[in-house]
Amino acid sequence: MNLSTIQEVAAKVKKNIQKVVIGKEEQIDQLLVAFISSGHVLLEDVPGTGKTLLAKAMAKSLACSFKRIQFTPDLLPSDVTGIHFYNQKQGEFEFRPGPIFSNIVLADEINRATPRTQSSLLECMEERQTTIDGETHLLDRPFMVIATQNPVENQGTFPLPEAQLDRFLLKINVGYPSKEEGIDILMRFKDHSPLEEITAVVSREEIIAAQNLYSSIFVSGDILDYIMTIVEKTRTHPSIALGISPRGSQALLKAVQVYAILKGRDYVSPDDVKAMVKPVLGHRLIIHSMMKAKNERVDTIIDELLNAIPVPTEKELMKGLHQR
Repeated sequence: MNLSTIQEVAAKVKKNIQKVVIGKEEQIDQLLVAFISSGHVLLEDVPGTGKTLLAKAMAKSLACSFKRIQFTPDLLPSDVTGIHFYNQKQGEFEFRPGPIFSNIVLADEINRATPRTQSSLLECMEERQTTIDGETHLLDRPFMVIATQNPVENQGTFPLPEAQLDRFLLKINVGYPSKEEGIDILMRFKDHSPLEEITAVVSREEIIAAQNLYSSIFVSGDILDYIMTIVEKTRTHPSIALGISPRGSQALLKAVQVYAILKGRDYVSPDDVKAMVKPVLGHRLIIHSMMKAKNERVDTIIDELLNAIPVPTEKELMKGLHQR
């Protein structure tokens, strides 16, 4: 497999998802960026905008195992990871794996579960393993958590802590469709759901090969410097209480590499960095409470940072390309 093959694989999955999801091309690209780079995604928006539908369409397009977990206040960590139960016939304890032992896990309404249950995902998302009763179980590749949450509901919810938000490579806001897209949705779903008709278009082996190869895409020293300048500015900005950690800068690098491939290039450009900054870094930034009171938004702060930082020129990028 080469970089052009990764682009073909992503195009097949995207086309399949678009049989179900109207519009949302940017959000689908971001979802593919996370999956190919072995990252996790937090889908956030108001109820009914298609968060779960997008996640299910993605899962059905891949020849991988899929499980959905409905997060509720009474959900226990063992309901996610699994338990050891006593088998009376065998006269011994056996391990019954939970839904986390799947290639793609949909954590629906993740902020409805208690912090104790939410934390059961931390080890799984970061280390691709889970420890149950002192025994460590490795998770199969590929492994991806797609979590959804509704920002407008406060009663009976438990906001995700910063440490867990940092585990998500991207945070994607789905958004409302346009009027024309809304009409297409009504027509497409009038008689039946097209989700029932789509099938897998990419094999597990192709996915793993893509995940092993994407990091070979060329990133010039100027782009690395550009990324780190953005990261360092978040650590010194007066409106930001907590800037981007090294994990966040690594996440941005992974995302821009895959995004460049999806756009048909074998090198990363400044536009790739700009396209990925908000979905990768936005949920990792914590702004001062005083700035929140003034309704200052993270997106606005990021725009200010990007406008103030010099962008590598095409001449510098071409020089780096010729030297590789």
